[in-house]
Formats: sequence, structure tokens, C-alpha cells
Amino acid sequence: MGIQNLLSALEKQISTLEQDLALLPDTPFSIARFDQTLFHRYSNKLGGYMQEIKQNMEQLKSCVKDNRIEQVKFLSERLLTQIEALKREISTQALRKQEDKFERRSQERDLYQRLAEHQDYERRLMAMVDDRELQLNKQVTLANKHKLQQEIAALAGRLARCRQALMRIERSIEKQENSD
Repeated sequence: MGIQNLLSALEKQISTLEQDLALLPDTPFSIARFDQTLFHRYSNKLGGYMQEIKQNMEQLKSCVKDNRIEQVKFLSERLLTQIEALKREISTQALRKQEDKFERRSQERDLYQRLAEHQDYERRLMAMVDDRELQLNKQVTLANKHKLQQEIAALAGRLARCRQALMRIERSIEKQENSD
């Protein structure tokens, strides 16, 4: 097989890869998908890596034209490795989507669990405040009344912070449900 046939086979693979990539949403991702030695550029979208593959293909054609054998070997191996890596990444997109959904559900469960815990804290704090107020009404000495009033004030502060946390958790849950 001649070098031109090999180049056209590579171009065909790149074209197919580009078509496959066009079918996917070009959404950004937060973590690196490829090793830095495989792709020189960092992109948060797969399209950025496709650009590097195309540039390497153009560079390979230029090296073939100039008959630079060592660079042709290096670039062709690199290009094949990049194409295979991008193919694998494209084929795992459905799995990544499911993984993201699972992660969101897990975060939702964590929020609902935190909400339940804080609601329990709120219930217990209110019971403690009620208990101290009953004790306060039964006290005769000023020292005991003062001590119970301080406890009630401290519990009221804790209860207020607990309710603020509850409101933050509820807002987080609403925000998460509205984003889905």
C-alpha cells in the first residue's frame, strides 16, 4: 500500500471521527480526558482535541511531501494513537452521561439526608428549649432562674443557626431540582 493510500485512509478515519463527534453535544468537562503527553493542548471540549488531530494530519502531509522520514514515522504513530484515544472517549460518552446522573442522584440523596438530620436537630433543640422553659417556671431561686435563662438563650442561638442551615439545604435542593 502506497503512502498516499495510507494518508487517505487516515483522512477517512479522521473524517469519520469528526462525524461521530458532531453527533455529540459539545459540552465542556471539568477533568482532563487525556494524558498531557498524548495531546499537547488542553481543551475542556472534545472538539479541541479534534483540532489538534487535524493539525497533526496537515503536518504529516507536509512531512511526507518534504520526505522527512523520521518525522513521518513519529507523526503517523502519534496520530494513530490520538485517533484511537478520541474514538474510545467518544464511545464512552453514554457511560459518562449515566455516571453524571448517578453522581447527581447521590448528591441529592446526601442533601435529603442532611435535611433530615437538621430537622431532627431542630426538633430536639425545640424540645430542649421547651423543657428548660418548664423548669424555669418552676424555679424559685433567682440563681437557678438566671442559669436556666442563659441555657435557653444558648439553645435559642443554636436553634437559629440550625434553622439557617435548614434553609440553605432546602435552597440547595430546590436549585438542584430546578436544574434537572
